[in-house]
Amino acid sequence: MKPIQLYNTRTRKEETFVPLEEGVVRMYTCGPTVYGPQHIGNLRSQLFPDLLKRFFLSEGFEVRHVVNVTDVGHLEDDSDRGEDKMEAAARESGERAEVIAARWTEHWRANREAVNCLPPDVVCKASEHIPQQIELALELERKGHTYRLPDGIYFDISTFPAYADLAQLDLAGQVDGRRIEEVEGKRNPADFAIWKFAPAGVRRQQEWDSPWGRGFPGWHLECTAMSSLYLGAPFDIHTAGIDLATVHHSNELAQAECAWDVHPWVNFWMHNEFLDFGGAKMSKSLRNVLTLNDLADSGFEPLAFRYFFLNAHYRQQQTFTEEALAGAARGYRRLLAAAVELREAPGESDPERAAPYRSRFRDALAEDLNAPRALAVAWEVARSEALSPADRRDLLLGFDGVLGLSLDTAVPAPVPRESDPRIDALVAEREAARRSKDWATADRIRDELTAEGIVIEDTTDGARWRRE
Repeated sequence: MKPIQLYNTRTRKEETFVPLEEGVVRMYTCGPTVYGPQHIGNLRSQLFPDLLKRFFLSEGFEVRHVVNVTDVGHLEDDSDRGEDKMEAAARESGERAEVIAARWTEHWRANREAVNCLPPDVVCKASEHIPQQIELALELERKGHTYRLPDGIYFDISTFPAYADLAQLDLAGQVDGRRIEEVEGKRNPADFAIWKFAPAGVRRQQEWDSPWGRGFPGWHLECTAMSSLYLGAPFDIHTAGIDLATVHHSNELAQAECAWDVHPWVNFWMHNEFLDFGGAKMSKSLRNVLTLNDLADSGFEPLAFRYFFLNAHYRQQQTFTEEALAGAARGYRRLLAAAVELREAPGESDPERAAPYRSRFRDALAEDLNAPRALAVAWEVARSEALSPADRRDLLLGFDGVLGLSLDTAVPAPVPRESDPRIDALVAEREAARRSKDWATADRIRDELTAEGIVIEDTTDGARWRRE
């Protein structure tokens, strides 16, 4: 059996995964900032660790999975300037910050459930772990890693020589090009706030007393404090989108390794790439988000989006278009239809006959979670004439424990009827020809449409057409 190989952002190479504790995987995932809805790009950063978790479970590991919810401290830019996103949302809406946070946390939970993400063992909120964050900040202060500015307590990255290693940062370039905009008084452009003071004369909804005065934690403090609280230090795997590696994860790591004298704090840093929307950035702050609910309103079932995700490797950018999602939806419906036919297949499967397929599926995932190759094995099983129906049933439903497509329980959704005025007219013309027994005309129209990749299905309710 091949060892599990995973790509480690920290070392920039694939490495054999060996857990710190035999039989147990401790994994932390950066979750949502809950000032608005999560878009489908955000959802990819939840689908990826879910696939990883499911694979580990299929390998017999116990998985302890922790996901955070950021409901305080995430400012409007990464330079420690601007307003807290939760406070800004509360000011704009007139609602309490905790009401907004509760609504969008539930929205995030519902989206995860809709695409079959397994529930985390712990969902931890930043606002409920202020004492742990203050204690972490105090430890950094005691060890000489911080300094005070008028607006807060800052981490001095010059006290941590390995700061640039995780994201391979060009710190000299940041100084020369001011790539991270400076707060006045910063010793280094990449220094970051671990505690921000409440502005004078402004009563924030979210602020707490601290040894340095009333204020609120910096964004990065929460993940360091909460991940280590629930998983210990060090732990096995930290996941998130690739955009968090440069600032957020570099800051998390610096805090942990300086406070607790542990290296490496995390054995494997794993990052998924973006969804590509034709070069456009999707952002809640830009108010151009596309959510899972939007896809549902357009007729796409949530698991079609999970199937779409499985068609690309997590470290590759994946281009999202409605056409691509429609293709994934058709693929999912066909695979589900094959599974439905096999659910009640009689008899027992032959382990020897099934073993090569099971091995290839497992080895695809063991090679840095190669979901497209694993999905291809599932399709090979669904179509195989060399396997009995019982073999195909057990293999497909077994694979689905990792793929998470509900092949054992889902009910195929009605196939949406496509509409195109030209094709609709030709199908209607063919129907009229069939009624008048003009078979030559009917056959000619069918052949023309077949050449375009259009399939006509004659049903008791009339002819339907779809694209192959």
